[in-house]
Amino acid sequence: MNKTLFILGLTFFLLIDKSQAQSKEITIEFKGNCGLYLTDGENHIYTDFPYKSGAYNYMEYDMTTLDSLKENSHFIFTHKHADHYSKKLLKTILKQKNGQKYGVENIKELEQLSNVIDDFEIRAFKSPHKVFGISFKHYSYLIIWHGQRIFLSGDTTDTSVIAGMEHLDWAFVPYWILQNAKDQDIEIDTKMFGMYHLYPQQVPSAKENYDTVKNIRPMVEIGEKITLKTE
Repeated sequence: MNKTLFILGLTFFLLIDKSQAQSKEITIEFKGNCGLYLTDGENHIYTDFPYKSGAYNYMEYDMTTLDSLKENSHFIFTHKHADHYSKKLLKTILKQKNGQKYGVENIKELEQLSNVIDDFEIRAFKSPHKVFGISFKHYSYLIIWHGQRIFLSGDTTDTSVIAGMEHLDWAFVPYWILQNAKDQDIEIDTKMFGMYHLYPQQVPSAKENYDTVKNIRPMVEIGEKITLKTE
């Protein structure tokens, strides 16, 4: 009798555990510009954040929010321009909260994150980024996490990398990638777009023009969240 109860209890526990694993969610919070915070509740990833608030007249954010960044997080950067990256702020955060920085200087280490985070893979792609004709090191990223395929374009204007992506769930891109793809007659294979990296003065028109477009979500409010249901 006791053996039967034990087996029934163990079976119930395994079913509950499996159900919880299947119902894991990924939350993506907009931090401004190309900044995102991604979490599955156990692991914490920040992309292109922290940056210098208001750099190049892009979005400003409340500096006190830096106090709420998670400990032992992974900070991933597409490149080192001030509207995407702040060496000074990141140095303070890593000192206070530990964590690890990844970007153009340690791509091999970044791609080893699959050994640290469960059911996770990140692939880095060199993508052109020029300012006044000067080229800068820049990477776009494909994150595959709990079955969700999430593409982060960063600051590139070039569509060649994203044009080669397949079966994306979300593609986070600046508005100029959408425009360039349209002009080049390129169809991007994604269920949803998160349109980010807007100037503050572009927010009203983005909300007006894209809020009603079914598969494009303009990222206009710092702190807004997207929840991805995983299988």
